[in-house]
Amino acid sequence: MPVNDVPVPPVAIPQNTGKSADNLVPHIPGVLFQFFRSHSGHMHFPYLEGGGIALAYVDKQQLATDASLLLEQLTGDDHPKVMSAIERSARWMLPLNTRFRLPFPQEKPHWIAVSANPEPIESGVRWNGLMLDITDQVIEEQRLRKLCDTDPLTSLPNRRKLMVQLTHLTSLSTRHGTPLSIMMIDIDHFKQLNDRWGHLQGDSVLKQLATVTQSLLRCEDMVARLGGEEFMVVLPLTSLQQCHKLADRLRQTIAEHDFGMGAGSVTLSIGVAEYRCGEPMVSLIERADRALYSAKDVGRDCVCLLP
Repeated sequence: MPVNDVPVPPVAIPQNTGKSADNLVPHIPGVLFQFFRSHSGHMHFPYLEGGGIALAYVDKQQLATDASLLLEQLTGDDHPKVMSAIERSARWMLPLNTRFRLPFPQEKPHWIAVSANPEPIESGVRWNGLMLDITDQVIEEQRLRKLCDTDPLTSLPNRRKLMVQLTHLTSLSTRHGTPLSIMMIDIDHFKQLNDRWGHLQGDSVLKQLATVTQSLLRCEDMVARLGGEEFMVVLPLTSLQQCHKLADRLRQTIAEHDFGMGAGSVTLSIGVAEYRCGEPMVSLIERADRALYSAKDVGRDCVCLLP
């Protein structure tokens, strides 16, 4: 008898819609697959069904007998990355989790995420899994990463991105014994410039300085905004003398550039330093910073170095 004699309403039981799993698969936002690799290395997809647009550009019948043609279409580092993931999964019976770019005709490649579980069988290894189109997710990740790594005013790398790159390059320099130099750059009397011409003109100076500096650098070099009117240039495979020469060329170019206030209105003080093999990164930055203040002490619009 129900509590307090309150009748309990009947529970509605869902009725079978009559749709089998085979009818539902084409409507899911992904691809269900079975992937097989023999002991000799031959690969194919015994099963490949699902929704989305990825299957519209592949030949399922061909993939049912040979998957190598699809894998060979992967560009850049995607092909070795996927093959390495397959090998690792097969060797250790670990889940296969990776992502790659799938080329589409007359479209940008789509990012595909793969998640599958392996099982050993007599003739090789078989994976049962799911592929999802994660292009929108990757685009959003890239947008957020750019926001985290980019100075919004100049579109240069920010301090965070710079430190990651500098850490990487000092490690390479130590390992291979190659030269690495940096410039610390400060715009002379920037506060006075802002006070006289206004902050909008000051912002324009910062953006133009970023553009001019980048035009003088190689593709492997990096210029970043540290904050305010301070910038740093990182120059791999560059000796102190080469860095000093480039810094003076930059100083002269900026002094001759018309920022809308007449040539000579904007000048730079620059300090340069070369990485000493094995030294802490903070030591390199401190030496370049001291060189920068030496440039300011001797009258600005010049380059100083500390060997």
